[in-house]
Amino acid sequence: MESMSDIIGKISKNVRIYKNVKIGKDVTIGDNTIIYENVEIGDNCYIGPNCILGEPLAIFYREKDYRNPPLKIGKNSIIRSDCILYAGSMFGERFETGHRVTIRENSTFGEQCRVGTLSDIQGYVIVGNYCRFHSNVHIGQTSIIKDYVWLFPYVVLTNDPHPPSDCIQGPTVEEYAVIATGAIIMPKVKIGRESLVGAQALVNKDVPPCTVVAGVPAKVLCSIYDIKCKEGTLEKPYPWRNHYTKGYPWEVKSENRLLQQGKCK
Repeated sequence: MESMSDIIGKISKNVRIYKNVKIGKDVTIGDNTIIYENVEIGDNCYIGPNCILGEPLAIFYREKDYRNPPLKIGKNSIIRSDCILYAGSMFGERFETGHRVTIRENSTFGEQCRVGTLSDIQGYVIVGNYCRFHSNVHIGQTSIIKDYVWLFPYVVLTNDPHPPSDCIQGPTVEEYAVIATGAIIMPKVKIGRESLVGAQALVNKDVPPCTVVAGVPAKVLCSIYDIKCKEGTLEKPYPWRNHYTKGYPWEVKSENRLLQQGKCK
């Protein structure tokens, strides 16, 4: 019997790899995974069992001369079991998924992003660096999500102002914004930098930077600087980047864990 460590850096059983696939050094590929044409996997990646990489676009089923657009996965990425990544997308270094994630075509992710289990990214989206999506997040097409954004479970970004139609325009979420569990962001809405959207909010208007909104429909409650830590462990929980460092490229000095004065930047 083999141990779990025996599979690291190896291609396991029943893996199907099509032509024009580039696989870097020390890549692990789990059982029953399919890798279609024009997929590039960087060094030291882990691809779990039962994944599909380079899933063809819809026109594949109608056009005989279809060519699969490239799919690129940056080095040191982790794609857990049962994920489907469509052709035509690009993922930066240290990209990471949970299980059963679907990401459609023409999606672009920066470095060190995470997408949680059962999330559905509907393609044609742009995601910056160090973004964190928890489980069951749904992102509509043409959404733009900038660096260091947090989306918590069951967040939905919509994109059709009068469905069904072709008037597609996803929301824009600016840097360091946090959208709490179950919130719904309506089409074309802009979530400002450093802002906080409360749980189960329905946001149908732009949110100013450094602002807390909540409710159905969402209304402005206060500045993020007015929020107090209920546990009493932080003098000021927001901006969160002043005290939270896990997995981020900055260090927080002890004095920055205390009250941060001044305007939102």
